[in-house]
Amino acid sequence: MSNRTISIAVAVFALSACGGATGSSTSGTGKSATIRSAGFSPTRPVLKTPPRPSATVLALPGLEGVIGADAEQLTRDFGPPRLDVREEDARKLQWSGSACILDAYLYPAVPGGRATATYVDARRGDGRDVDRAACIAALRKR
Repeated sequence: MSNRTISIAVAVFALSACGGATGSSTSGTGKSATIRSAGFSPTRPVLKTPPRPSATVLALPGLEGVIGADAEQLTRDFGPPRLDVREEDARKLQWSGSACILDAYLYPAVPGGRATATYVDARRGDGRDVDRAACIAALRKR
C-alpha cells in the first residue's frame, strides 16, 4: 500500500469516528446503539412589533392654528418649508426667518391617516430656545 492510500484510509476512519446524522456506536457495556437524526430544522423566532403609541398633541396658548394643521395648511400659513423630512409616517417641516427657526412635527392620529402637526419647537439660529408662540407670530405670512 502506498503512503497516500494509507493517509486516505486514516482520514476516512477519523471522519467516520466524528459521528454524523446516522450511525452506530458501541458503548462501554458492549451494546451497540444506533444514532439517528431527529429531523430538527432550525427556525427563526417570530418577533412581534410592539404597537406604536398614539401621538401626544402639544397644547399651549398661541399654538392654535398650527397644532392640528396638515402640511398644506402650514405651507399656506408660513410659505414653503426650508426643510421637509419624512420618515415612515412621520414628517418634520422647518421654517426659518431672522427671528427664529420653527420645526413642526406631523404624525397621523391613526395608522394610515392624514399627518397633522402634533408638536412644534422654536429656537434662535444659535440654538437658544425661543417662545413658540412668538416664533409662530414672527414667521406667519401676513
